[in-house]
Amino acid sequence: MVIDKKKHSDKPRLNQGSSAAIAEPNKIAASSHFDFQGKNLTPYGGLFPVATMLERLGFEKLVNETLTVTRIPRVMTIYQFVLGMVLAIYVGFARLNHLRFVAQDPMLTGILKVSRLPGQSVFWRFLASLNRNLAGQLLQLQRILRERVWAAAHVGLTSITLDTDTTVHTLYGRPMGARKGYNPKNKGKKSYQPILTFIAETHEYVGGELRNGDRPDGKQIARHLRSVIAALPKGIQKIFARADSGFYGSEAVQAYQEAQAHFIIVARKTSRLLEQLQTADWKPSPKTDADEQCEFRYQPEGWGQAYRFVALRYKKKEEKSPPEREQYQLFDTPEYTYRVFVTDMDRAIDLLVWFYSQRAGAENLIKEANNDAGLAAHPSRRWATNCVHFQRVMLAYNLNCWLLLFQREEGVAVDNLEHTRLATARLRFLFVAAKIWKHSGRVGISYSDQYAERGLFQRLMKRLRKITNGPAGFLPVLATPLSA
Repeated sequence: MVIDKKKHSDKPRLNQGSSAAIAEPNKIAASSHFDFQGKNLTPYGGLFPVATMLERLGFEKLVNETLTVTRIPRVMTIYQFVLGMVLAIYVGFARLNHLRFVAQDPMLTGILKVSRLPGQSVFWRFLASLNRNLAGQLLQLQRILRERVWAAAHVGLTSITLDTDTTVHTLYGRPMGARKGYNPKNKGKKSYQPILTFIAETHEYVGGELRNGDRPDGKQIARHLRSVIAALPKGIQKIFARADSGFYGSEAVQAYQEAQAHFIIVARKTSRLLEQLQTADWKPSPKTDADEQCEFRYQPEGWGQAYRFVALRYKKKEEKSPPEREQYQLFDTPEYTYRVFVTDMDRAIDLLVWFYSQRAGAENLIKEANNDAGLAAHPSRRWATNCVHFQRVMLAYNLNCWLLLFQREEGVAVDNLEHTRLATARLRFLFVAAKIWKHSGRVGISYSDQYAERGLFQRLMKRLRKITNGPAGFLPVLATPLSA
């Protein structure tokens, strides 16, 4: 009998890596077809975590309970108007006439639960109907949200540093409150001079207000500092504060002392202070960039008591073009350039100078608010409208800071807490292509499998969806508290 069978009956081996799994490149050329038939596509897929965070923190109920608006719009609710304008600023559209670019975006309209956004004239009428009191109510809303975020994100800071500063917004036209004041870049131009305070550890905006172009006086500064300290989250036991010479005065020092806050403020040049500097006991300063250093007790005119003053001085050198100086930092005499601070802290001089130098981060945060969030884009000639716009912008700025608190690595110390600027956060986490689908009564969002930050996005969403309000407040979604 003949057996007709191959000697080797084993199955042939497959090639390593199936050719079907290897995707061929998309060869796009000038003749490639294009159309506008794609439905429910959005470039703002990163708004989903923002909306999730606000929903879990009870933002809608908080808006309805905190904001008092006499005008009752028909096309959308007050909550939808406020959330729509804040999210538009977060996306990058600080002006109301830019809303037309996202009027039909499925992600934004889906979050607001509308088919499309109304025209900009509707937003203008709503914004113009808001009085100045709403700016303070928006600040109060942020205070409550901050407490909820700190509880849910397990922020256990007991010591914080407050950085207070002003900025200059050059104005054109004739808006209310415009003044000719301190404006180094556009001298002689009218401007606003807002005042802002940030928490150095978390980079959050904690308080501020829109001001006219005049320099703030002592009473205004003290009122601002008291309101900021009153808005801090519970559990803060020790407060440190830093400010430049624009806040040098007995009122600011008294406000800090009432709150038992340790402060360091740059001193302003006076004739009596110069006399103290010339008679002081100067010593070499090997641990700073100065030539010499000194300290003394001094009571400025009008102050209730004497305080500790520390000073650095630099020998003048002949230079054809003097270098640019930091605002409110240095003052000159024929022989020396001085840098003087008043403080109630007893640290060494070099440590105090280093501690104050870290305040430069606040100036970067103000630049971020001005350039990335649109703080300087005042929409109206009316003062009340611009005050409300100020707080809307800073709420959008804080949304980025709060998301970073939920996104941080477990066990990271506050000194290693990274801050991602709003402009960079948009590129990494906001401008994410997505498709919104609906099937069997369910609505979902599909992202690209090529998204580089997929792991961070999934971890963030997992944490945000776990936010719950317990009997004693919001429960932490991170195991390790954020502490120093």
